Amino acid sequence: MNTHIDTNQVTLASRSLRNVSFRQLQVFECVARLGNFTAASRELFITQPTVSMQMKKLEECLNTRLFEQVGRQVHLTYEGREFLKTCREIFACVTRFDEHISNRIDTVSGPLTLAGATTTEYFVPVLLGVFKKLYPQVTFSLSIVDRENLSRRLQDNLDDLCLIDQVPSDIEVNVIPFIKNPLVIVASSDHPLARREDLSMDAIKTETFLLRERTSGTRIALKRFLDGQEITLNIGMELSSNEALKHAVASNMGLSVLSRYCVARECERGELVELNIEGFPLMECWYIVHPKDRYMSPAAKVFLRFLQEEGAEVIENIARG
Repeated sequence: MNTHIDTNQVTLASRSLRNVSFRQLQVFECVARLGNFTAASRELFITQPTVSMQMKKLEECLNTRLFEQVGRQVHLTYEGREFLKTCREIFACVTRFDEHISNRIDTVSGPLTLAGATTTEYFVPVLLGVFKKLYPQVTFSLSIVDRENLSRRLQDNLDDLCLIDQVPSDIEVNVIPFIKNPLVIVASSDHPLARREDLSMDAIKTETFLLRERTSGTRIALKRFLDGQEITLNIGMELSSNEALKHAVASNMGLSVLSRYCVARECERGELVELNIEGFPLMECWYIVHPKDRYMSPAAKVFLRFLQEEGAEVIENIARG
C-alpha cells in the first residue's frame, strides 16, 4: 500500500483554501440551499452576475467543480455536497463562538490575568475575593512581583491589568490613578522613639534603617524625598521582602519605611508603631496600568470599573483593620 503523500499537492491545497473568503462560503451555501443563482442573489441582495462570479472564483480556489446546471436548476456535484457539509460545519463553529462571546459579555466570565507590585499582596487578594462574589464565573491569575519584573511583564504584554506604584517611563501604557499609598516610618513598640510624639527628621538621622532594595517603588519614593530635604539615612540592611522587614523591625533591629497598608495589622496588634515624623507619611499613589494597545476583555473592563468604583473602600477597610 502506497502511503506516500505528495507535499506539493498538500501545499497547493492549503494555499487555495487560504484564498477562500467567508463571503464566498455564504454565497455557496445559499445557492446550494435554493438550487438557483437568481434566487440566491435576491436573498443575499446582490446581483446574479456577482453570485456567478463568486462561485467561479470559489471553484478556481478549490480546483474542483461544485455545481452542475441542468436548465435553470443548479445541482451539487459530489465535491459540492462534501464541501456543503464542511461549509455548514464552519458556520456552526462560528455560531457557537458568537454565542460563547455573547454569553461571556452578558454573564462576565472567562480568565482575568493580573499583576501587582509586592506591596499590593496585602490588599489585592481581598479585592479579588469581593469581585469573585459578584462575578463567580471569572477566573484569576495573579502575579505579585518586584518592580523590575512587573515592568518586564508590561513590556511582554502578559497581563490584562497591573497595579504599580512607580509608572515605567520606557513603556507605552494607559495609566489610571487608583488610590493613595501612604509611606510611613515604623518602629518596634519597644523602640525608645515609639513613645515620643512630633519627631523631626533630625531625631532619626542617627537611627539604623532597614529598607527595601534600591529598585523598589518605596525606595525610589523615599530617595526622592530625602534628596529634596538633603538628608542621608543610616541604612543598616536592605531586604527584598516586606515580611522580612516587618519581622526585623519588630525585633528592634531598626526603623523602616513601608506602606501603611503593609503594616496595618502589626500596628493594630501593637507589634509595630507608626512614628509621627515631620514630612511623613509620604503620600504616594498606586496606579492601574495596562499596555496601550491591549484588547480589554469584558472581564477586564468590569474589574477595572470595580476597582474605580469600589476598590478604594475595600482597601480602606483593610487599613482600618
